[in-house]
Amino acid sequence: MERPGGEAVRRRWGARLVATAAAVAVVFPAPLARAGAAVAAPPGVGAKGAFLLDATADRALWGKEADVRRQMASTAKIMTAVVVLDGHGAALDRRISIKQSYRDYVVRTGASTADLRTGDELTARQLLYGLMLPSGCDAAYALADAFGEGRTEAARTASFVDAMNKKAAELGLRNTRFDSFDGLSSSSRNYSTPRDLARLSRHAMAGHTFTAVMSAMSTHQKAANVSRTYTWYNTNKLLGSYSGVIGIKTGSTSAAGPCLVFAARREKKTVIGVVLNDPTSRYPDAARMLDYAFGKHTPLKLRQLPPAAHED
Repeated sequence: MERPGGEAVRRRWGARLVATAAAVAVVFPAPLARAGAAVAAPPGVGAKGAFLLDATADRALWGKEADVRRQMASTAKIMTAVVVLDGHGAALDRRISIKQSYRDYVVRTGASTADLRTGDELTARQLLYGLMLPSGCDAAYALADAFGEGRTEAARTASFVDAMNKKAAELGLRNTRFDSFDGLSSSSRNYSTPRDLARLSRHAMAGHTFTAVMSAMSTHQKAANVSRTYTWYNTNKLLGSYSGVIGIKTGSTSAAGPCLVFAARREKKTVIGVVLNDPTSRYPDAARMLDYAFGKHTPLKLRQLPPAAHED
């Protein structure tokens, strides 16, 4: 049996609970407003696939279809660089002569290019810059031809792609496969996932040469045998546009859509992110993901590439 006045007591307690909840909401603002706090997910990420990795702790932070296989476009060149650096790191000063077939390849396929000139000699180290900054498929061809095994260009480049797949298996990238040395593919046999690309990038960034190359916004490289200097600009416009960004690689084809692998470092924390098939906003999406990872909003104002620079 209810005591007299019970209904009034319940109303008073209900009012107090509502007031208390409101006070708590005022005292504790939205999580993203507090540095280091986590939220449910980065807001508004439109990429088909995405992934965030705390590379310092080797810990997943967030993912969106992180293990779905998708074409990766020129982000495949991260593995091209890894095969050269892991397998031939002592030969980076080796001179490589540029063949007409490398130039013919980029013309025939409409591929991104470092505009290498036939007969010029560049070192493997220089070609890594031509590979990563302007996303030169001619530079990828030159490296694959130089470091592959076989009696013909076709055999050497095929063996280099085999080495890319062996390295993927060695690193435990079970959802990654390559059928080209540069990410150009008309088949479904060239794919990766956001998670695998983040793990590959973490491995690559353990090396000083790779991090030096990926973080350069531009470079001037002189051919060894002729008076010619190549000027290359980094196609990754997030670099220099968002505080702490240090790399890594762009990519874009009609099949893969716009892609981006990116990394940023603040204080003692390094974060690696990936967006695949992001048709409208890969750079803003990357910024949103980094805001989430660092728990702080950072303004994004994209740097513009020079008119003659390639966009990938």
